Order: sequence, then structure tokens, then C-alpha cells
Amino acid sequence: MSDIADISNETLQLCLDSDAFKLSANPEVLQKADAIIICVPTPLTEAMEPDMRFIKHAMQDIVAYAKDEVFISLESTTYPGTTRELICAPMLKKGHTLGRDFFACYSPERVDPGNKKFHTLNTPKVVGGVDEMSRELGEILYGQVIDTIVPVNSTEVAEMSKLLENTFRSINIAFINEMALLAEKMDIDIWETIEAASSKPFGFMKFTPGPGIGGHCIPLDPMYLSWKAKSKNFYSRFIELAHETNHSMPEKMVDHTAEALNLHQKAINGSKILLVGMAYKEDSNDLRESPGLHIYEQLCARGANVAFCDPEAPIFRDANGDIQKKYSY
Repeated sequence: MSDIADISNETLQLCLDSDAFKLSANPEVLQKADAIIICVPTPLTEAMEPDMRFIKHAMQDIVAYAKDEVFISLESTTYPGTTRELICAPMLKKGHTLGRDFFACYSPERVDPGNKKFHTLNTPKVVGGVDEMSRELGEILYGQVIDTIVPVNSTEVAEMSKLLENTFRSINIAFINEMALLAEKMDIDIWETIEAASSKPFGFMKFTPGPGIGGHCIPLDPMYLSWKAKSKNFYSRFIELAHETNHSMPEKMVDHTAEALNLHQKAINGSKILLVGMAYKEDSNDLRESPGLHIYEQLCARGANVAFCDPEAPIFRDANGDIQKKYSY
């Protein structure tokens, strides 16, 4: 059964039946691989610093079992310099020669869950190599399954491009969230305002306000860039301010709920509240960093009797590890 919403059970079964897709937890299978693509989580620590342990663990197995002339591509979102530091350095330390025994590139994953228009095939793929041959091999490999390849001159450019994409989104989401709060204070309809601004055919990109940001990318990736910037004695106030604004939105939503209940002479404590939607975006079952989870926990902490309804994400674990299931009606 497929755990990925965009891949049907039928598609998965066809791949398994054709031997085009095999699963294994045995690192010895790496001995047969001509190309290895690393797609592992890159979370943040509690101190909001990059957590590289999954990449390091993957490289331990690759260094131990990979054959000569292997091509290694890192797709996990990370800070500029990671490919050279965590992919190339261990291979060089083991005695492998770049350009002969191994080749390495960085090609950031671009996925928009639930998007019906853009998918793996028609989403352009950025590829940067640690040397020219690595980049060319990356172009050849990914060019077999993706329509458009965008080659860049280094892994650092490719790594930075991913962070730029998501930091751009984070800052613009924070801006429109702040504008929504301002519009409310001024008794202005922010939705009509956005539609009016969107009529301009140039120089404006539509973003809509919401209860916060979620998913694995937007909440985390800008902090990778901010962390790397600090190592160069550069402090990005835009990134930090956007992070602060976006992460304050769930609490603001709870405050709005309290104000709405007060208008009816009710308190949050003891009120029955239904959250419609729990995943971080529509048509998705992805609960990672979802603001809905934070709103749920904050409402519960204030004594509310909280239920939720989300057909795509009907179950989750709360902060105590207890399973919560969607509201039935």
C-alpha cells in the first residue's frame, strides 16, 4: 500500500511487479549501484541548527559499500557547502579520488504535494556538480526521467538555489500574514484587497494569509540559510523576522478564537471547537510542522474540547503521543 498521496496503490504495485522498484534495508545492495541518490530528512535541532545526522549515517554506509566510479547525488535540503563537506570529504578520506572513483552532485528535490499541474516529470531539475564531469553525469541521469534540466556551475549554487526558493516563500508568506493582521485592525477586507492587487499583470505575485506555515521545507529551510550566514558573520534580519512572524500565527489564531467566543460570553475553557483541516495544505496528508497541530495543542492547553476533520489526514499523534482521530458526523 502506498504511503504517498501522489502515488496510487496501482502505480506502486506495477513498479513492484516489474522489478523496477525494490526495497531493502541491507546496505550491501549499494555494492551493485552505479548511482546513489540520498533523500533523507534534514531537520533542525532544538537550538534551530542543522541536524546532519541522517546524511552522515547514509554516507557511512556509502563509504563502506559503494563500488568504484559511483555517482552520488544529494537531494536533501541543506546549507551551501554540505555536498563537499559531508559527501566528498568522507569519500576522499577513505582514499577515493574525485573524478575517478566517485562523482558527486547536488540536485534539490522540488515537490509540491497535491499539485495537479506540476509533478516530477515537468518540474525543472537543478543540477550542480563538484566538478564538470559530476555535473554532466547528473544531467544524463536526471535527464532520463525529467523534461528540463537546469545545470549550474557548482554544488553551492544548487544548494543555495533551494534555500532561496523557500526563503522567498517564507518572507512573502510572513508579509501577507502581517498585512492580514493590519487590514483587520483597519477594518479592511484583506481577501478583496489581494484580489484587487492580483489584477496587476506584472510586478506582483499573489500570496494568501493563513494560520502559519507547515511542511518540511518552508518552516525549516530559511533557518539553514540563516545559520550558515551567521558562520560568515552575516545576520539576515529578513529571515529571522519572517520566521518569528510565521511561527506566531497559530497563537494569534487561538487569540482570535478566544475573542470570538468572548463576543458570545463564552470562554475557551470548556468550549467545543472543531478544526476543519489539519494537514499544512489542501489536498495533502502531510502533517509535518502543520500549524493545525500547534493550534490544536494550544486550544487543548486552554481547556477546550477540540475535535478535527480532515479527510486527507484522518489521524495524528498529539504532544503526549496519543492517537487522535478525525471527527465523525
